[in-house]
Amino acid sequence: MKLELKTCHPFMNLQSIKQRYGIIGRSEGLDRALSTAVRVAPTDLSAMITGESGVGKEVFSRIIHQLSPRKHEKFIAVNCGAIPEGTINSELFGHEKGAFTGATGERKGYFESYNKGTIFLDEIGEMPLETQAFLLRVLESGEYIRVGSSKVLKTDVRVVAATNVNLKDRIKKGKFREDLYYRLNTVPIIVPPLRERQEDIYPLFRKFSTDFAEKYRMDSIRLDERARLLIEGYTWPGNIRQLKNIAEQLSVMSEEKNISAEDLVDLMPSILNRNLPSLSGEKGGSGTSFEEREILYKLLFDMKQDLNDLKRLVVGLVNTNDLRMPEMSNLPQLPPSSGATERFTRPVEAPRNFNDFIIENPDNQDFVDDTGRPILLDNNRPISNYSRAEEVEENLSLADNEKDLIQKALKKHKNRRKDAASELGISERTLYRKIKEYDL
Repeated sequence: MKLELKTCHPFMNLQSIKQRYGIIGRSEGLDRALSTAVRVAPTDLSAMITGESGVGKEVFSRIIHQLSPRKHEKFIAVNCGAIPEGTINSELFGHEKGAFTGATGERKGYFESYNKGTIFLDEIGEMPLETQAFLLRVLESGEYIRVGSSKVLKTDVRVVAATNVNLKDRIKKGKFREDLYYRLNTVPIIVPPLRERQEDIYPLFRKFSTDFAEKYRMDSIRLDERARLLIEGYTWPGNIRQLKNIAEQLSVMSEEKNISAEDLVDLMPSILNRNLPSLSGEKGGSGTSFEEREILYKLLFDMKQDLNDLKRLVVGLVNTNDLRMPEMSNLPQLPPSSGATERFTRPVEAPRNFNDFIIENPDNQDFVDDTGRPILLDNNRPISNYSRAEEVEENLSLADNEKDLIQKALKKHKNRRKDAASELGISERTLYRKIKEYDL
């Protein structure tokens, strides 16, 4: 009789796995990590799950256990960073009576109690070096010794590890064994952070808010389009755990169930924070606050916009009034610039009312050609005959520019500090402090 080998796992369909374990998301990084977990589950290979805190690494460990031949055995998640260094060996491998002060009786460790099952070692990077040596022996031979005993015991446990730190850096610092790293990292599973799963943020928020509303029998909150853009643009340093906390907090604290962007900012001011590049040097690293850098960047963006407006104005003047421009070859050559230049080629709009612009000294015939049209620059007139322009050095003081920008924002919003702070991209408390600092 010919046997047919089944190569497909009964739970290989990723969508069914997401529904079974309540996983929300369709990003490529999430699907890749989930697919790797499904493929390694039927084997006894060790797996290393890496990812930032709050991305849901424990969910992947449970998927590996429940899709494995050990699914009917016990599973335990152990946080290595939460167990004191003096007792972690006893917790994992057990101890004999009198092995240390307080050991009034013998105790079975996790590797004995969960024999045939799966142990998930979270924050493996925090495990002491002594314990790492014992763990390596278990992984290689299945042997271990209780604390205070000399009897070698055997166990058949599958180990799945996870970390939110770079273990290679800890190896270089001598805080993690290199041989243990390669023994655990047989199959790496990389869980992406939430900021790399932008398309998954809003569906996750909807799930958390809906689950909370069903649990406490209340109406679910909803976000308008601008509020949705805010949460999708936030970096979420706490990842899924932080997003869930915010959804539950908004469900409780918000009086309105339809949350606007303004309501979201009031309840969560940090939603406006962005990871802009910081200034180098000692002052930029600690003396310059994040809000001050935000104002500086906004000032630079406004200056760029003003330059573009000036370009449109000049081209509009030429096109609307049929002005005669000189040939570029007749102009004096300037030294080449070290930076890259960009030719202004986009179509521009002419000024709506040219009479709003005042031409100084209209009776001076030196600025009119034979047909009576004004001349911007006469090719036949020596450059030296024109009045020399005075070059004014630009004020690069951060404090002065910051003060000027705050004054403009207050004037624009008629001294409404909340609106001015929103326009500047800083908190109202920071704006109030700046107003007192600059005596505005």
